[in-house]
Amino acid sequence: MKALSIKQLWAHSILHLGKDIENRDWSTNFRGTVAIHASKGITKQQYEESAYMIYEIANYQANLPSFHNVKLGAILGTVEIVDCVTHSDSDWFFGKYGFVLKNPRPLIQPIFCKGALGFWEVPKEIEEKIVKELG
Repeated sequence: MKALSIKQLWAHSILHLGKDIENRDWSTNFRGTVAIHASKGITKQQYEESAYMIYEIANYQANLPSFHNVKLGAILGTVEIVDCVTHSDSDWFFGKYGFVLKNPRPLIQPIFCKGALGFWEVPKEIEEKIVKELG
């Protein structure tokens, strides 16, 4: 299973707030299920900037974890990448490329592990935990 590391609060937004585009500076031909990994670090300023943008996009209806409760350095769920676009009507699109996302499936408990840049392979023992929980 492939994974994609994403900064918080964007990973949370994919799995819980209907964020249907992941913005990137690079294109992909990958289609299929990918594990969403929350990057390990976030500063208070990054948290506040992300929260502000998310609240604006979600018309201040977003339920976000507090800075001290945000999950970091863990796989939080899966989502399907169904397309890669350069234009979109989605409020979440503001990148050069947008990975179009469908069917988010959050995990009940995060699975802590190291991430990486770009797409990376989930270790087999972690993939087994994901599959066991999500079926």
